[in-house]
Amino acid sequence: MRGFQSHRKYSYYPNWGVYKQGPPSSLNLACISHVFYAFAHVKQDGTVYISDEWADTQIEVDGTHGCLPAFGKLKLKYKHLKVILSVGGGGKGGQHFAQVARDARSRGIFAYSAKQLVVQYGLDGIDIDWEHPSNPTDGQHYVQLLQDLRQYLPAPQYILTSALPAGEWALCNIDLFAASQLLDFINIMAYDFSGPWTPQSGHQAQLFSPQVPHNDHATHSGHGTITYLQSKHVPKEKILLGIPVYGRSFLGINHIGQHHRGAGGEDGVFLYKDLPRPGASPEMVDRVVGAAYSVGGDGGFVTYDNPDTVKMKANYVREMGLGGIFFWTGAADVRSGDRSLIETSYVTLHTQL
Repeated sequence: MRGFQSHRKYSYYPNWGVYKQGPPSSLNLACISHVFYAFAHVKQDGTVYISDEWADTQIEVDGTHGCLPAFGKLKLKYKHLKVILSVGGGGKGGQHFAQVARDARSRGIFAYSAKQLVVQYGLDGIDIDWEHPSNPTDGQHYVQLLQDLRQYLPAPQYILTSALPAGEWALCNIDLFAASQLLDFINIMAYDFSGPWTPQSGHQAQLFSPQVPHNDHATHSGHGTITYLQSKHVPKEKILLGIPVYGRSFLGINHIGQHHRGAGGEDGVFLYKDLPRPGASPEMVDRVVGAAYSVGGDGGFVTYDNPDTVKMKANYVREMGLGGIFFWTGAADVRSGDRSLIETSYVTLHTQL
């Protein structure tokens, strides 16, 4: 097993977080080694550009103007900290990936403009959040895009990572071994297995699948995805296990496998720091699958991670020899203490077995 000192603790920081979740300084940076700054967007011609000029470079925050300069100041205080620009995301920011990646010229523009932003803001690398190559042809172009990026961002001077969905349904389109040779880390988004889009409730970020899954969505798990990556010869030390810092709500029910009547919260989501909901039952943990939940209040059945499940996942990362853990998003966590997911992961990963 790899030494506990080498495990990385990553957190995404979305630029819209400055409006509602907190400034860059709200992150528990003593317990985080790398921050993914999300998101830069992509134009049709391949140009990578910052998506919110006000949040990114102008708003007064942490004694400076803009969240990107704020992270530059924080790097002076936290000497270990690396900040990586994440490009794309699940919305319009990554809608042109397939078009850009299929053309050599636009791939070159992408790589060049991404490098320019890294240099301009004193960043440490690029994270590709293309959600996701939807067929084998897209998968080939995805690897070619990584190749072009590596020419502009050579290792070890620059860090190159990529966030990918958890599940063979998406990963089967990519030559994962070839991608892993170009990437420093693959960030597995081991969450959103169930949600308002599924007919029945289910744990959204289970580490293991139940013995008898109640539907196809319940067959997905963090462990299942890690096993699949290893079958494709992805080096285990390049795999980061993703943990959500939010819960998914199902109304009108009290357990998994039940037909719900919608979702509470904002788009079916409650931030972790706001859980359990007022009036909910005491928090419960399913230690068989590695998932926490609470029932009641305005959330109904809410599935999420808590310190107990984060300990399980951090110990799993250690036992499997994985590269580390990342959180979406750190600004939604409790700042510090026993309730903090990030601090819990740090303590667990840094406790000698």
